[in-house]
Amino acid sequence: QVQLEESGGGLVQAGGSLRLSCTAFGRTFSNYAMGWFRQTPGREREFVAAISRSGDITRYADSVKGRFTISKDNAENTVYLQMNNLKPEDTAVYYCAGRTAYYSTPYYIRPVDYDTWGQGTQVTVSS
Repeated sequence: QVQLEESGGGLVQAGGSLRLSCTAFGRTFSNYAMGWFRQTPGREREFVAAISRSGDITRYADSVKGRFTISKDNAENTVYLQMNNLKPEDTAVYYCAGRTAYYSTPYYIRPVDYDTWGQGTQVTVSS
């Protein structure tokens, strides 16, 4: 019912910044908790950041804490990932994901917890 579409990926030099966007089509996602994941060939999909349905609670992987910021604009049905001070090890395909959230668990960090995924957008950081 809900389709997620990412944009904003590209090639950037180490130390640079990118902002990824993920827009939901088909319905409002104000009741959705959202997450960002990334994946490289031969590795499991890795948690990057998560945000609660209202956007007031966030969670980050240690590897990106202090550099990345997740935010959610419910009026525009869009979640963002602002990525600053990018490093070559950030190179990956980035995916956004969503699911209906519950009060007991405001955010989710496992891929299996999500039921709606975007197509992915490539981020490449050169050294």
